[in-house]
Amino acid sequence: MQGEGFGVTDDQALEMREHAEPEDDRVGETASDPVAALGPLIRELRKQKGLTLSDVAARTGLSVGHLSQVERGLSTPTIRQLQQVSETMGVTIGWFFRADQPEPPSPDSDVVVRAHRRRRMTMSGVGIVDELLTPSLDGALELLFCTLQPGAGSGPEPYAHAGEEAGLVLTGEMELFVEETRYHLRAGDSFAFPSTKPHRYRSTGTVPLQIVWAITPPSY
Repeated sequence: MQGEGFGVTDDQALEMREHAEPEDDRVGETASDPVAALGPLIRELRKQKGLTLSDVAARTGLSVGHLSQVERGLSTPTIRQLQQVSETMGVTIGWFFRADQPEPPSPDSDVVVRAHRRRRMTMSGVGIVDELLTPSLDGALELLFCTLQPGAGSGPEPYAHAGEEAGLVLTGEMELFVEETRYHLRAGDSFAFPSTKPHRYRSTGTVPLQIVWAITPPSY
């Protein structure tokens, strides 16, 4: 669809709007809205890489309109979509983990992660909070504490990446698909599989699903 009388497509109009608007039209909301905080991080990284919305759209297969809404905090990407955006910009999803209130390093921060200092990525639009349990993503292991609200999940599209992963279900119930096989897990059950196999997951219980999830090497 084109802008009336101007021969400008909707995607081009969004690109022009992006350059015309302030860096973040929801600045006042980012502190209280984690989704609004994720969007500016994506936009910040995209601009650091010298990419336009159209560049990212072409490389990911996502629409410029959807990407614009994500960057403005109006929509939350699925795990697969966030993975596509991350790969396009040369990082892993872990790049988006941030501390709620950044603090100066403590003497033990290279070994210990205190509960109140965990870096997290909150996707409230899809009901997922991932907290990083390892001090950094510079080593060979990534350990996460994942909380999914009932009905929340990675999305309908499976995703895959390098490495292996394993997890332990602490509370709730989990529906896990690895390739075409469906697995139903309850509290106390654990899993492991090569991350190169397409997979997706969902919280199917009536209480939040909580998982300690390990990935090696850090590639989530």
